[in-house]
Amino acid sequence: MEAVIATAWAAPDRASALADPAVRQAVTAAIEGLDDGSIRVATKVDGTWEVHAWTKQAILLWFGMQPNAPIEAGDLRFLDKIRPKTRLEGVRVVPPGVARHGSHLEPGVILMPGYVNIGARVGTGTMVDTWATVGSCAQIGAHVHLSGGVGIGGVLEPPSARPVIIEDGVFVGSRCIVVEGVLVEQEAVLGAGVVLTASTPIIDVTGPEPVTYKGRVPARSVVIPGMRPKTYPAGTYHVPCALIVGQRHAGTDLKTSLNDALRGFDVPV
Repeated sequence: MEAVIATAWAAPDRASALADPAVRQAVTAAIEGLDDGSIRVATKVDGTWEVHAWTKQAILLWFGMQPNAPIEAGDLRFLDKIRPKTRLEGVRVVPPGVARHGSHLEPGVILMPGYVNIGARVGTGTMVDTWATVGSCAQIGAHVHLSGGVGIGGVLEPPSARPVIIEDGVFVGSRCIVVEGVLVEQEAVLGAGVVLTASTPIIDVTGPEPVTYKGRVPARSVVIPGMRPKTYPAGTYHVPCALIVGQRHAGTDLKTSLNDALRGFDVPV
């Protein structure tokens, strides 16, 4: 399946490649695998996340196979290429929360009136709170809380690019934005309003000297929005950054650890 999809993706004329029944079968099988959880866009191997580019290629090829078609839900009517997800065993979906076909929600997920896009995976026990969005191919771990209005960006192209990854036990505060393949490692806490892009400086200010990360929040870090001065020809202005102001304590209960983090570092949620 992987080889067939990769060959079709590399074809000079993808439309002609999609006329091949073997290609269409492979692409459809890949989407079904993403939907039932037997396939995923990225996996963690020996501590490092590996992206399976062919799964993203399959999604993009599938878009080319699907015509726009009416979708009805009672009195509601839509027009789209991809139908809503119907495999929802063990999952709670509160109207009008929607997961798209080709995403996977593990048992125990609670999807409030939010949205999960194709290729995304959401781990067991995770809460996708009201108006939170999980973009295409994002990988959300187990027992994560995506608070109200959180925006997790989608990363489809280029297919080799890392999607946004939120590891197990992470708390993401209200109205946070995490995009461009940022990795938030396990049990980190993002305070309300934190914005993380691939180029956002994430500055650890807990030691005698600042330590700057980009594209990665270290495990168990407590992060709040920050500003830093930057000089331009027209003058010095303050531009956004993120500040690591503390750490969750290892070996403590996650819920207790979270409460301590929020109280101890005055992190808004």
